[in-house]
Amino acid sequence: MAVSVGNTREEILTLLKQTPNLSVGEIAQKLGITEMAVRRHLNNLERDQLLSSHLVRQSMGRPSRVYHLTEKADDYFPKAYMTFAIELMEDLGHLQGPEVVNRLFQRRAERLYGQYKEEVNGATLEEKIQQLVRVQNRKGYMVELEKQGEQFTLKEYNCPIAQVAKQFPQACDGEIQLFQRLLGCRVEQIQCMAKGAPHCAFVFTEDEPKS
Repeated sequence: MAVSVGNTREEILTLLKQTPNLSVGEIAQKLGITEMAVRRHLNNLERDQLLSSHLVRQSMGRPSRVYHLTEKADDYFPKAYMTFAIELMEDLGHLQGPEVVNRLFQRRAERLYGQYKEEVNGATLEEKIQQLVRVQNRKGYMVELEKQGEQFTLKEYNCPIAQVAKQFPQACDGEIQLFQRLLGCRVEQIQCMAKGAPHCAFVFTEDEPKS
């Protein structure tokens, strides 16, 4: 059986993806390495919660321990989720019109607001922005915050929905509206990865008090 070319860790993950529930001896034989080397990698993979194991009773002798991938390990293999999502929205627009797609993004913005408002609820604008940074980092946006006077610039070096936003700018519009609603301030997007920028950037400015 062929496995992916790469380091031993990747080869073990690929092998168990193709053939789950293998023993140490079976893995060592298929990869052509020692059982000691296999055990070392398996221990590290179990520590990283990418593998799990259980005992299988044999007709003779002691039970054998076999290994299989966890759900977390599934993230290491190629996915077409983004392509699927884009095609699904394109089909929805063709079948029911662009307004339906707009409502879909509006619904997403409402759902995100319901999730975020539980954590972004500080007493001051700066507190709320710091809370927003924590939430966005947890969601994988790789956020950096800069402050100049009373102005804050939030940079996102990773956008999980950048491919969707290239096809549907409503995704970016929804993010701007979400930030405005959460923070209660002026929000301007000055860079956008979906438009070719190296990162997304938003400027937050506190509204002037009304006279």
